[in-house]
Amino acid sequence: MDSELSGLEQRLAALLAEYNRLRAENESLKRELGRAHEQNRSLAARIAAATSRLDSLLQQLPESTS
Repeated sequence: MDSELSGLEQRLAALLAEYNRLRAENESLKRELGRAHEQNRSLAARIAAATSRLDSLLQQLPESTS
């Protein structure tokens, strides 16, 4: 009986350690995902600005006559 209880305590301790490790990893991944979303928003804004500038430049080009 004592050995069964000891075995269960060990398994519970291992389970709790794994839970804490996964929880910390999950928090880290959430922060990383947040940074990636912010970088994506920033890049999308830069692309939109570049597209706008290119459109403006294209409108300034003279039409070709063939």
